[in-house]
Amino acid sequence: MNVSKLKFVATALASATILAGCSQSETADSEEVTLVEQAVKAAEESGFRIPDGGDGGELHIYTWSDYISTDVLASFEKALGVKVIVDTFDSNEAMYAKLKAGGTGYDIIMPSSYQIAMMAREGMIDPIDHTKCPNVKANFDSSFASQILDPSFRYNVPYAVTYTGFMYQKDKIPAGADVNSWAILGNPAMKGRISLLDDIREVIGAGLMYLGYSINSTNPAEIAKATAQVLKWRENIRKFDAESYKTEVPSGATWIGHGYSTDTTQVIVGDEEAGAPARDDIGFALPKEGYTIAFDEMVIAKGAKRKDLAYAFINYIYDGDVAAVNMDYIQGPNPVKPGIEQLDAGLRDIIVLKPEQLAKGQVLRNLDDQPAVMELYNKAWDKIKATEAK
Repeated sequence: MNVSKLKFVATALASATILAGCSQSETADSEEVTLVEQAVKAAEESGFRIPDGGDGGELHIYTWSDYISTDVLASFEKALGVKVIVDTFDSNEAMYAKLKAGGTGYDIIMPSSYQIAMMAREGMIDPIDHTKCPNVKANFDSSFASQILDPSFRYNVPYAVTYTGFMYQKDKIPAGADVNSWAILGNPAMKGRISLLDDIREVIGAGLMYLGYSINSTNPAEIAKATAQVLKWRENIRKFDAESYKTEVPSGATWIGHGYSTDTTQVIVGDEEAGAPARDDIGFALPKEGYTIAFDEMVIAKGAKRKDLAYAFINYIYDGDVAAVNMDYIQGPNPVKPGIEQLDAGLRDIIVLKPEQLAKGQVLRNLDDQPAVMELYNKAWDKIKATEAK
């Protein structure tokens, strides 16, 4: 089976939809046809080929949980006759540690921007061949350029941006308390009802930003002061965890969960089909002293067995129709201009920040090329994690 023959798949699906006539599933059928057609087109543009008589094989992706639309994945599989295997991680550190320990078999990995330079230096990823994913440069929304670390896209293809703040129960915030400030972490009324991300840079970064310093500080005195600030908050902290806040804040077990904008928006908007109603009792706040901007990006693993499939997928993700469906699922922005233009205005206003909001965000940068500085961070983190909440 070659790529030219893949056009038959999209054509057949389109015909089936027309013949079926109007039904409750017509919209979903139409969306699937569009995604399949775009997968075929993206594959052709990338130069993807499947041998006659053979299946398309497997594409292995290593990413964050709930981070790619199931419809987007299913349509890619159907169009190209392939299987997409998705493994997940809950922090950049866990992802990197697994790869360093010998974890292999991945084609596409989705680290945050700050992790990529180190992965490139250590020979873990390949440079991007942009001739095989032309949609990226054609459709990238330049308004997101300031939020990524390498706008040349040498090793990276920006996937989605997340903003770190607070998912919170609106009725649990004490009168007069400001949930739009890191200071809320020290409010005694919140004792035992707060979770922080299990992430060294995010947590120490919170202390740095609260004190008016850069989240990327290399100053030992500033790092020490930030650590002391986090230790003051520590007695209110229930746990350090990167996943549980998604369910524990909605359930009321936790009142404030330090977490990501995409996860929170998914909870607030809800999913009626999955039995998850919208939650107007849940809010999301970005601390006024500063918050983290982190782009997660697609990179191609050095030992990738299916680079042809990887490029086809990357090119597919940057199609406008595909990006619109994907953003509706992840509830966060893909920097794909024609996709953003297709979004419902209400969703676009929620997930695409205004310039005045972006001005308060800080982009995490990699510090692993400064081992003495990272030793300070690691020692500070060990101290924070070893200190029990009182």
